[in-house]
Amino acid sequence: MKNKIPPEENKEPVKKGYRVIYDEQEEKHQLVEEPGAAYGYTYADYLQWKLKERLELIRGRIFKLSAPNTKHQLVVGQVHLQLRSFVGSNTCRVFIAPFDVRLPIHPNDPDQKIQSVVQPDLCVVCDESKIDWKGCCGAPDLVVEILSPGNSAHEVRTKFNLYQEAGVPEYWLINPEEENLVQYVLNDKGKYSHGTMYAAGDTITSPALNGCSIEVAAFFNFAPIGNKDADSGEKWKYV
Repeated sequence: MKNKIPPEENKEPVKKGYRVIYDEQEEKHQLVEEPGAAYGYTYADYLQWKLKERLELIRGRIFKLSAPNTKHQLVVGQVHLQLRSFVGSNTCRVFIAPFDVRLPIHPNDPDQKIQSVVQPDLCVVCDESKIDWKGCCGAPDLVVEILSPGNSAHEVRTKFNLYQEAGVPEYWLINPEEENLVQYVLNDKGKYSHGTMYAAGDTITSPALNGCSIEVAAFFNFAPIGNKDADSGEKWKYV
């Protein structure tokens, strides 16, 4: 019986110009065209790739991003609307994926040393010095990730640790199916305190955004999508 090769060790090219990477969402290896790297990939590598797939780079490893579903995108739109309403009068900026967020270990790390580049569903950046033509370099003030059926484990385990280590002050994890969210706030020890869950009827207040308060129900306030039933006249609810 052959031993299964762990994802992080599976870096041997299978043919010129291609490499096997691990797709955590589908829990299997994929053949992807990309340049080689001996000790993990960097942002400098990332900039050279000519791939059709959306990818994230986390600690030098590649993670494939699947296309979001309809409800995911509707929630993204509502969250963006609510956050924009708040930050419109100050210097903060709200960005929607795809938008590269580089998370260097040290503030002045060159591209060749940055090994984490992510595309959060939304992020808010209040320090304009972190924004450049390539995206954001450094921890945003707020990161919002919206779960999809195929990426829950990836979001909860991998990105939670990454955002905590990078010093992201506040992280929201939204579940569109359950219509709730969990808020994590960085404490004075640089760790996320126990998450606080909010649902419809609750109001979430963001300490990272100077007390911005939003009714959680507003994130899920969109009309059902579907066709009308010929007999009842009611819409079939797709999302």
